Amino acid sequence: MKRLSYLFLLLLVHVCVYAQQAKYVFFFIGDGMGVNQVNTTEMYLAAIQGRIGAEGLVFGNFPVAGIATSYSASNPITDSAAGGTALATGSKTYNGAIGVDMDKQPLQSVATRAKASGKKVAVLSTVGINHATPAAFYGHQPDRNMYDEIAEELPTSGFDFFAGSGILRSSGKDNAPSLEPVIEEGGYAVAHGMEEYKVKAEDADKILLIQKPGTDVSSLPYAVDRKPGDMTLAQMTEAAIGFLMKEKNKGFFLMAEGGKIDWACHNNDLGTVVNEVVDFDNAVKVAYEFYKKHPKETLIVISADHETGGLGMGYSGYVMNLKALENQKVSQEELSRRITTLRKQENVSWEQMKALLSETMGFWTRLPLTWEQERMLRDEYEKSFVQHKVEFTESLYARSESLAAVARKVMSQIALVGWTTGDHSAEYVPVYAIGAGSEKFMGKMDNTDIPKRIAKVGGYK
Repeated sequence: MKRLSYLFLLLLVHVCVYAQQAKYVFFFIGDGMGVNQVNTTEMYLAAIQGRIGAEGLVFGNFPVAGIATSYSASNPITDSAAGGTALATGSKTYNGAIGVDMDKQPLQSVATRAKASGKKVAVLSTVGINHATPAAFYGHQPDRNMYDEIAEELPTSGFDFFAGSGILRSSGKDNAPSLEPVIEEGGYAVAHGMEEYKVKAEDADKILLIQKPGTDVSSLPYAVDRKPGDMTLAQMTEAAIGFLMKEKNKGFFLMAEGGKIDWACHNNDLGTVVNEVVDFDNAVKVAYEFYKKHPKETLIVISADHETGGLGMGYSGYVMNLKALENQKVSQEELSRRITTLRKQENVSWEQMKALLSETMGFWTRLPLTWEQERMLRDEYEKSFVQHKVEFTESLYARSESLAAVARKVMSQIALVGWTTGDHSAEYVPVYAIGAGSEKFMGKMDNTDIPKRIAKVGGYK
């Protein structure tokens, strides 16, 4: 009788452990996506429905939620390289490091552990595939700006699927020979755009999907600026799942980064931010549909490497006006390009500029401006178009006409939100999870805990 009880106990323990194992793991990283970026987006989605409250994103409705700290080993405020390395490897490092520790020694990522455990692996991003966050899952370099060296490590990873906007080049090497042959020699098919991907994917063992030649290799377009035919993170995620499931296997690990949430936050461009978060959520929807078909075998985890911008929900008084954001039809960067194009005409009038700002931002026709707000715009117009003192505002990833930056600032005032910085902050980042082992991601944790827990749930070596 005792022997039967013992065997039953062993069987119960085995079943419980197995039940927590995830065959399929999705790890979504919203670069720069703090708690308030999510909260603002959900309140905006409710506002455009005409109500006060929050309209939950798909991942915002996941049953498990927590928060994570994001500091690096060298500073209370992390950069994306150290933040990405922490989320990839479970180890703190100095700002600027890619997949190496404080002594610049290589660290093993959760993706590498998944591959060593027989899983298929995919790494996706809306920015360059050798940018900081995706690079941290396969690269090992002392400096995040060593783009060429990071790209050359991609084929040595042995991962099955990569997707991003393109391959970034190290400083001064923009006109150097393409690195695509290096990746092809490593056994990867290189597909430019979704149409070419569909042709090459069937016969490829490993593949890199990037944008078509002639496009911006640094990033996909912002969701608000997207044109027909532009690639999306949702498309990449769907393609990756299809590729990883081509043949029977022991499961997969997929990391997908929404990289331009961070870029929009560096610009303090709230209208663009909420569109990027919604676009990120659209990619999560693809994974969630997969989860619904394999609920006992799938884990989906959502988090961020840091918060960007110090976004504050509230600017003046006990009110917000997030519905105003639906009138913004372009990003700050696209508005800047349109202002530059308009400048090519001679004697651009204030009425012409008002027409452009009305079309792109909704000012005057749909959004009334205060005298002070109109004065800000008019003064910048006078300086730029009448006095011909053309000035630019720079953030980490953009250089925009100052008039476009002023328009973006006015939009934040109308929406009644504030920003504390154009850089990163040390605020908590959110953690969401659903599926096998998801309970391990509840509560407060450090960012280094996330990959460790993923590895444990996935049963990685």
